[in-house]
Amino acid sequence: MSHKFNPDNRHKLDNPERRKLLPPAETLCRLGLQAGDVMADIGCGIGYFTLPAAKIVGSQGKVYALDISVEMLNELRNNTSNLANIELIQVRENDFILDNESVNFALVCLVAHEVEDCLAFFQETARLLKPKGKIVIIEWINKQSMMGLPMEHRLDEDEVIALLKQCTFMNVQRIAVNSEMYAVIGEKI
Repeated sequence: MSHKFNPDNRHKLDNPERRKLLPPAETLCRLGLQAGDVMADIGCGIGYFTLPAAKIVGSQGKVYALDISVEMLNELRNNTSNLANIELIQVRENDFILDNESVNFALVCLVAHEVEDCLAFFQETARLLKPKGKIVIIEWINKQSMMGLPMEHRLDEDEVIALLKQCTFMNVQRIAVNSEMYAVIGEKI
């Protein structure tokens, strides 16, 4: 059973504790985002990763900020006026609207646990990626913690890895992001 984030709680998405645990620009660089990349920030929320990603990819790159919530996109829109390389798009859960093979980096941070059908969601993400494009999924480690989701809503990393392999991603690997989160990274064939 998925757990949807309530947009009324969007103020919780950016705070000093989260920035210490998951520094956005540093995390993106560590995960391989580079100047000139075309990125999809899937479930972008208030733009926690969108805004630093736009600076990293620079004027030769682009960031598509995708979210199902108009409230989240409106919040982000208020902060993007001086960044020409960001495009905000309201999407449906398994329909990201973008053209096939239109991005080379897809970020899904703390979103996959909200999805009803993860296989369909990852297949749709694969559709967006160019060959050799990278998917990065960040989720809460499946352990008791004072932070994050209740245990029953967490995604086991082995399940995420198996789903990506089903979607024909290769070179699938897991890395620790911090003491509370893991990342699963795959490359589109």
